[in-house]
Amino acid sequence: MDPHWVNKPQSTKHKIIFPAIFTIPTRLAPRAPPASPERKIHLARESTVSPLGNQTAPTDTSRVPRILITLGDPAGVGPEVIDLALASPDLPAGFDFEILGDRNAGIPGKPDARSAAASLAALQEAVRRLKDGSADAVVTGPVSKEGLQAVGFPFPGQTEFFADAFGVADYGMLLTGATLSVGLATIHEPLARVPELLTGERITRIGLLTAAFLQKRGIRQPRIAVAGLNPHAGENGAFGTEEIDIIAPAIRSLNATNQAIFTGPAVPDAVFRDAANGQFDAVLAMYHDQGLIPLKLLDFDTAVNVTLGLPKPRTSPDHGTAFSIAGKNLANPSSMLAAIKLACELA
Repeated sequence: MDPHWVNKPQSTKHKIIFPAIFTIPTRLAPRAPPASPERKIHLARESTVSPLGNQTAPTDTSRVPRILITLGDPAGVGPEVIDLALASPDLPAGFDFEILGDRNAGIPGKPDARSAAASLAALQEAVRRLKDGSADAVVTGPVSKEGLQAVGFPFPGQTEFFADAFGVADYGMLLTGATLSVGLATIHEPLARVPELLTGERITRIGLLTAAFLQKRGIRQPRIAVAGLNPHAGENGAFGTEEIDIIAPAIRSLNATNQAIFTGPAVPDAVFRDAANGQFDAVLAMYHDQGLIPLKLLDFDTAVNVTLGLPKPRTSPDHGTAFSIAGKNLANPSSMLAAIKLACELA
């Protein structure tokens, strides 16, 4: 943890809102809204096209954008990394930040059904607020998937929860950090199922969502490497034919859209090094761990999880609940701060 963030004087550039129904720490006081925001954030909000690819209703551009932040499981590190991130001098100006969750529903390091239920309630409240137009983006704190499923959560993760809540079929997961950006053709699936799940349509769809995300961030013609599935990208069929039968035709379809420059099928054990060295703006990985292992190796403290395709942005720090260190003042808030900053950028 960066010690200079602790007990930092409160900034006056933001407004942090704690609804009465949620418990808050006394050391964080509400902040006054800026008299003159440092940038004209309302200008980025005039379009009725979501930055992540979906149509959405027009938003009131006269008010300060509001970013919701869910605590995650209150028995984990979510509450402390949120506190530290909101106290950072690097917090973007010109936004209201509202925390959703019940800190009293969990004991640090001791997750149970109550703490899991509290994390689910915060997610459900976030969806309601995003839908009614009173919020513009959400940053979700880390949750326990096992704990959520034990209290009736029917989804593999938060990505699928938000897609279902908004009725979105064309969605995807992308992770982005200081060094790498990685889109995922398949998400929370058993490795044994990945080959049967890979289709040209799926790869094309996620490729276009990845390109739209990069364009929103200012890259006019993104360079995206599409990883192969098999060792050596199949070695011309010697180690599998998915590259020949599925991935290469999908790349041709992607390039026909002129939305980005797609390259591949790329050798999986080399392409992430090329991307880290600046040869590509993103890599489209075929499965979860193919993309997340290199990303977390290089960008663990700065990586952000983004759900593509939603009508409003959802981001999350790319780490878990870390129950073993919760409440011990050991958690690093860097990924949470990065998630908040990205949500502000996309809102």
